[in-house]
Amino acid sequence: MNSLPTIPLFPSGRMVATPGALALLEQTNKSPLEFLSRHLRGDWGDLDQEDKTENELSLKYGFRLLSSYRVTETEMLLVITEADRSVTTLLLPKEY
Repeated sequence: MNSLPTIPLFPSGRMVATPGALALLEQTNKSPLEFLSRHLRGDWGDLDQEDKTENELSLKYGFRLLSSYRVTETEMLLVITEADRSVTTLLLPKEY
């Protein structure tokens, strides 16, 4: 079983969140740092294998990185780091 690194695999840049993402995190009493930490360490969350493989290539070649995490039974949270690593955004799928 592969273990995740304890240090970030890539720079996050500026960290921002949409109002919808902040509301979901507040409503569920979850910290944005929980999801940011997982994303930055290469835990891509609830993506299918094809998307996880795409992220591995994106990490290697400097493209945009996407993670998706189930926060509740019905709500997902996306975390996206831009290709130039200037910003990482937490947002809801409907805000994408």
